[in-house]
Amino acid sequence: MPRLPDDIYRSDDPLIFQLKRLIRVAVRILAILMTVVIFFGVIDVGWVLYKKFTTGDSWMLTIADLLATFGAFMVVLIAIEIFVNITVYLRDDVIHVKIVMATALMAIARKVIILDYEKVSPEYIYATAAVVFAMSLGYWLICILPVRAPEDGVARIELPRILRQKTDEEPT
Repeated sequence: MPRLPDDIYRSDDPLIFQLKRLIRVAVRILAILMTVVIFFGVIDVGWVLYKKFTTGDSWMLTIADLLATFGAFMVVLIAIEIFVNITVYLRDDVIHVKIVMATALMAIARKVIILDYEKVSPEYIYATAAVVFAMSLGYWLICILPVRAPEDGVARIELPRILRQKTDEEPT
């Protein structure tokens, strides 16, 4: 992925330099904390399943139990995706929009999976559908549009010809 111009990362001001170092330390702490959250999330999912199977008369899970379990699994997967976002930021010092969009899609998918359609209004369902559509379209566009890095080093997304404004000269 093309990086932003180098002058954004450099600063002659010692305060800005120290603040950037402080932010990187904070991001590392977030990575450690997210690892703890993931670990306890996995333990929680295991504990809930253990309690469900050891108490009660049958080994069968109800639909509500399955939805709650799927929701718990998705929360752990979302936490893992957030951890990936943090580690990619630490590695590249760039926020990768594609990874953030994938995490958001996973979060909205979790919401759709655990949604109780009997308790929510139709407007809420329509709004959720609109968010799913918008996020999916955005992710699709990010995946298909080529990124080019011109001479000035600033990353630009190249739009398909049909979406470009008409000009006298077509770029080659």
